[in-house]
Amino acid sequence: MPLYRDDAIVLRTHKLGEADRIVTFLTREHGKVRGVGRGVRRTSSRFGARLEPFMVVDVQLHTGRNLDTVTQVETVGPYARAICEDYAMYTSGAAMLEAADRLVAAEHEPAVQQYWLLAGALRALAEGAHAPGLVLDSYLLRGLAVAGWAPSFNDCARCGEPGPHHAFSVGQGGAVCSRCRPPGSTAPAPETFALLGALLGGDWETADASDARHRTEASGLVAAYSQYYLERTLRSLRMIERA
Repeated sequence: MPLYRDDAIVLRTHKLGEADRIVTFLTREHGKVRGVGRGVRRTSSRFGARLEPFMVVDVQLHTGRNLDTVTQVETVGPYARAICEDYAMYTSGAAMLEAADRLVAAEHEPAVQQYWLLAGALRALAEGAHAPGLVLDSYLLRGLAVAGWAPSFNDCARCGEPGPHHAFSVGQGGAVCSRCRPPGSTAPAPETFALLGALLGGDWETADASDARHRTEASGLVAAYSQYYLERTLRSLRMIERA
């Protein structure tokens, strides 16, 4: 059909010409979609502010040969302002959008679970429900699990021997027993393993009560794991590390 409507999250934007903008959406039913917002960079635009990263919108698009055209936008989740006003929220959110863009690589292929996961993470981030770093790490772990790269933080990721274990190998897929442990594996603290499991399983009571040193160690493991399986460096993570 020439026109279609969907709930969508704005992942990124690019300038086009003097007043237009190419917008990349992650939609609920149509997967990743790119559309042109005509004249949205003009101050008189009716919906230019709604087509900014982090916004959750109800968008109508007209199907085009190469790019679709945005014809109508209504705000569903106005998260951009709250996220952009806080540096920690912004850098965590930027890493989430970048990861989502990578996790849903093909356009127009439904990715309903990825959509709802990102929408929930952005809402939690904007509302300050949890520390931004915890929200980011939880999103990355869950997003990778949905994509088929679920890590193991208890049983051995290679042979399945029940844990807990004391070593972690990114290449093997998580915790590894002493027999399967390859050279170069790390040995996180037991509390770090517990935190990682809580972030993957949504146990926010445990995650919120964790110590800063275990959060730092967990974040390093999540970053390494994410970039290994996405086969790409997430540039936004470097801003978080510098902070």
